[in-house]
Amino acid sequence: ALTEEKKQIEALLASDAKQWQTIAWEIGKIREKFGPDTALGRRRTSFADAPDHDLADIQHAMIEKEPITVIVSEKGWLRAMKGHLADFDSLSFKEGDKLKLALHAMTTDKVLLFTTGGKFYTIGADRLPGGRGHGEPVRIMVDMENDQDIATAFIHEPGRKLLLASHQGYGFVVPEDDVVANTRKGKQVMNVKTPDEAERAIVMTGDHVAVVGENRKMLVFPLTQVPEMARGKGVRLQRYKDGGLSDIKTFGIGEGLTWQDSSGRTFTRTREELAEWLGERAAAGRLAPKGFPRSGKFG
Repeated sequence: ALTEEKKQIEALLASDAKQWQTIAWEIGKIREKFGPDTALGRRRTSFADAPDHDLADIQHAMIEKEPITVIVSEKGWLRAMKGHLADFDSLSFKEGDKLKLALHAMTTDKVLLFTTGGKFYTIGADRLPGGRGHGEPVRIMVDMENDQDIATAFIHEPGRKLLLASHQGYGFVVPEDDVVANTRKGKQVMNVKTPDEAERAIVMTGDHVAVVGENRKMLVFPLTQVPEMARGKGVRLQRYKDGGLSDIKTFGIGEGLTWQDSSGRTFTRTREELAEWLGERAAAGRLAPKGFPRSGKFG
């Protein structure tokens, strides 16, 4: 048997034609075993378009998630303190400056800044300077005009809706996702002209709006009377003969309107007790209920 096999191998090595015949025969055997119609050779996967990747999500995943407290000063200086602080009395500021806002956040969050000029700016919480020192002025981080200041700031939560309001009492509803800015230049959302200024951006809850003017007159009306817009001046929320907006709040009429006094006590007025202030959007309203804070704020 070995002698016969030796003769076959020698004959194969001596003939190119036999070598190619053998190769063709072996390829045929492989095709029979692994061809596309066999159990072993049949494709188990399919081709598809590559999925889209959000670069922002990838960058977000690279940030270590840690709790921080975002400190915003009256003069527009920002910093991030480690942990969620409860006591802010020990914070130091530059001479003539003081605390405006303190926000509990995570390093993976986005901070939304709303300016008096009606623009929104977005800053990644991980980009904020550390808590040592007084932080950095906001204009180093974004291209904010010199005649604008920070009206308010908050942590971005996708899916919410915001109620924007100006000092002269104009406002509208905008999806929070639509105000996120992707560049240093920010995004113009509320159109205001001097002497009016954008003043409030609050998260919408409930089904009614309560507005208080600097004249201490309060008006309550349904949220359905406020249009949703992507950008604009908005509609008049409350009419003022003198002064402008002091505060604004959304709430569920079924739960009643609440506010806090300077001592931290909470007061609630039911729908029946608010009948005197329930009206239509753009009305002047009536003097705020007895016991409403002298600050003109809901607290």
